[in-house]
Amino acid sequence: MNILPNITLGYEIFDSCYTDQAAVEGTMSVLSGGRNLYPNYNCHKNGTVVAIIGHLLSSPSQAISTLLQVYRYPQISYGAMDSIFNDRNSFPFFFRTVPSDRVQNAAIVQLLKHFGWTWVGIVTSVDDSNQRVSEELRNEIVTSGHCVAYLVQLPLDDEAHWKRSYENALHVIGNSSAQVIITYLTFDYLLKLLQFMPTFQITGKVLILPATVSVASYDHRKTPLTALNGSLMFSPPKGNIPGLKEFLYRASPSKYPNNRLIKDLWRITFRFPSYKHYLKSVSTDNESLRLLSTSDYDVDNFRLTYSVYTAVYALAHSLHNLYSTYFQKQKIPVSEHNFHPGKLAQYLKHVHFKTPSGDEIFFDEKGSSTSKLDLLNYVMYPNQTSRSIQVGQYLSSTSHGQQLLVNDRDIIWEPAITGIPRSVCSDSCSPGYRKAVRDGQPVCCYDCVPCSEGTISNMTDMANCLQCPEDAWPDEKKVMCVKKTLNFLSFQEPLGLTLAMLAVAFCIMTFSVLVVFIVHRDTPIVKAKNRDLSYTLLISLMLCFLCPLLFIGQPARVTCLLRRAAFCVIFTLAVSSVLGKTITVFVAFRATKPGSKLKKWVGKRLSSSVVLICSLVELGICLVSLGHSPPFPDRDTKTETGKIILLCNEGSILGFYIRLGYIGFLAFASFIVAFMVRKLPDHFNEARNITFSMMVFCTVWVTFIPAYETTKGKTMVAVEIFAILASSAGLLGCIFISKCYIIMIKSNLNSRETLLGRKPN
Repeated sequence: MNILPNITLGYEIFDSCYTDQAAVEGTMSVLSGGRNLYPNYNCHKNGTVVAIIGHLLSSPSQAISTLLQVYRYPQISYGAMDSIFNDRNSFPFFFRTVPSDRVQNAAIVQLLKHFGWTWVGIVTSVDDSNQRVSEELRNEIVTSGHCVAYLVQLPLDDEAHWKRSYENALHVIGNSSAQVIITYLTFDYLLKLLQFMPTFQITGKVLILPATVSVASYDHRKTPLTALNGSLMFSPPKGNIPGLKEFLYRASPSKYPNNRLIKDLWRITFRFPSYKHYLKSVSTDNESLRLLSTSDYDVDNFRLTYSVYTAVYALAHSLHNLYSTYFQKQKIPVSEHNFHPGKLAQYLKHVHFKTPSGDEIFFDEKGSSTSKLDLLNYVMYPNQTSRSIQVGQYLSSTSHGQQLLVNDRDIIWEPAITGIPRSVCSDSCSPGYRKAVRDGQPVCCYDCVPCSEGTISNMTDMANCLQCPEDAWPDEKKVMCVKKTLNFLSFQEPLGLTLAMLAVAFCIMTFSVLVVFIVHRDTPIVKAKNRDLSYTLLISLMLCFLCPLLFIGQPARVTCLLRRAAFCVIFTLAVSSVLGKTITVFVAFRATKPGSKLKKWVGKRLSSSVVLICSLVELGICLVSLGHSPPFPDRDTKTETGKIILLCNEGSILGFYIRLGYIGFLAFASFIVAFMVRKLPDHFNEARNITFSMMVFCTVWVTFIPAYETTKGKTMVAVEIFAILASSAGLLGCIFISKCYIIMIKSNLNSRETLLGRKPN
C-alpha cells in the first residue's frame, strides 16, 4: 500500500528526562514551533503539528494529555499503561499502542497462579500512577485468593529521606518470607533499589517488572545489576521493522554528522575514554554496531521501538485515510490542506492495518491497540553479559485459563534458587489435612489441621474437609472414602456359629428330655409332676432355644418382625407353665384341708387356664406393640468407626420393656408362689426346684438389662442371645435334671411308694 503519496512527514524529538515539567515544556515547544513558548500561537514555518507521539510513562503522558485536550490534538503513547486513560470522557484524544495496566495486572495474577506464588510483596513509588496501579494489583491478588505480604512505597523526597526510605524498604523485603517482589517503579527508582539489594544481602528473590520499565538500554558494564538476574518482566511484543537493522549496521557519525542521536549512541555504546578517541573513531569509521554482541546492543529485540513504530504508522494511516476521504472529495490540493487536528482523532478511532510482522493494529473503544504482552526472563551470565529471553506470552483475548503461556524449562533462575522458586506464607496442606487460618493473619497464612472423624480431603490446600457418605468412612490417611464394613452377628463368624450350635444343642437336649418324659409318661414321677404342663414347658423351652437362630444373620424384615415377638410369646408360655405348676401345687395342698373351697380348682382346668390367659395377655401386648411401631431393618453408621451396624430397629423401646417386664412379673409371681409352698412334703412338691429356677431366671434378666444398654452392634445381639439361652437352660436344668436322673438312673425311686413317702421293698 502506498501511504501518503507525495507527502513527507517531519518530526521533532524532545527529551522529558522522566519529569512532568519537562514533558509539558517540550509539548508547548512543539506546538509553538520555537524555543520561546507562545501559547495559542503556531510559529512553525514548514508544515503543521498534527499529533504527539509519547510519552513512555503514565504521569508525563497525563500531563501532556491535559495540555493537548485544550487544542484537541491527538496523542499516541507507546508506553503509558495507566488504566486512568480508559476514561474516554476525560481523555477523548488519547490513544496508545500498549495495553492498559489492568491487562498487565491480570497477566501478573495469572503468572502467580501458574507458579503457585501465593505470598508476594509489592514495591512502588509514591506517584499517582504507580500508587494507583499498585493498589489495583493488590486488590486483584487478594480477590484471586492470594496474599500481599507488604506494599512498600518509596517517597519522592530529598537525599536524606530517600536513603532512609530505601533502607526501610530493604529491611522489609529482607525480613519477609515472600520470595517474589512485584515492582511498580520508574527506572531510576528501580536502579537504586537493585544497586542496594546486594548491600543488604538480599538474595534468592524473584523480581517481576512491569512493561513500562526497560533495562535493555542500561549499560551493565558500568554497574552490573546482579539483583535483576533471573527476574521476569512483561514487555510489549516485538515485531519486524523493515530496514531498521540494516540502517543501524550502516550508520555511523561520519555518515550522519548532524544526527545527534547517532553521536550519543556511539559515545555511550563504545565508551570512548576521551573526546579525542571519539573524533578518531569517527574519522576512521572503524566502529560499527555490527561488531557488538547482543548483550551490548540487540537489534533483533526492539520492543518499545516497535511500539513507537506502530504508533507512527497508525498516525500515517489515519492521515492517509483523512486525505483520501476528505480532501479528495473537497478537491482541495494537498499543499493547501488546513484541517483541525481534532478531525484526525476521528480517523484514528477507525484505523485498521497490518504490520509487516502480521500484527493487526487498531484501537478499541478505550483507545488501546493491543492486549498482548510478552514474558521475558532477564539472565546475567558470569562474564557480566546479559540477555532478555522470551519465555512466555499473555493474550487477554483468548479464552480464560489459556491466556498465559509459559515455557518453564526456558526460564533461568538466580543461581541461589534451585528448581522453581516457592513464595508462600505456609507450606501446602497435603491431602488428609485442611487449612486453618491463623487469627489476625491473611488467608495465605494457615496451619494444617487433620480432617476430623468421618471427613476427608483429597486435594492439596483444601479449606474444608469433605464429609463421607453414611455408608463410607475415611481410610487411614483420610484422603478417600472407603465403604464401611457391614457389622452383624453372622453364622460364618466364630461367635455366631458358637451361639447357634449351643442353641441347637440345648434344643436337642430338651427334645431328649421330652422323649424321656413321653416314653415314661405312665411312671409316677411324670404323672405326679403335672405331665401336661411338663410337656408344654419342654416344648416351649425347645422353641426358646431355637429363638436365637432368628437373631443370627443379616437382619431382614421378616426376622425383625418375628424374633422378639416370638421370643416374648414363647417365653411367656414357658414361664406361665412354671406358674401353672406352682399354682397347682399350692391349690392341691390347700384343697386337702377340711371345708376348703379350692377343691373345685384342683385338676387340669386351673393350670390350662393360667397358661392360656397369661400367654394371651402377652400375645395382645405384642400385637399392639407391632401394630403401633413395627420393627424394621436399620443401619447404624455412627456408633462404630468404619463400620455399618446392621440391626433391627425395634421401634418403641418402651413396648419391648413392657413385654419383658410382663415376663418378669410372671417369673416373680412363680417365685413367690413356689417360695410359699417350698416346705410342703418333698415327694409331692417340686416348688424348691421352681424357686431356684426362677432365681436363676430373674438373675439372668436383671443382669441382661444393663449389659444390653451398654453394648452395641453384634455384641448387643450376642448378649440378648446369651440371656435367652442362659435363662432357658436354667429352667431346663433346675426343673428337669433331677427328674431325668431318677427316671434314667434311679428308676427304683420312680414308684408310687416312694412318692407316698414309703420305703420300697
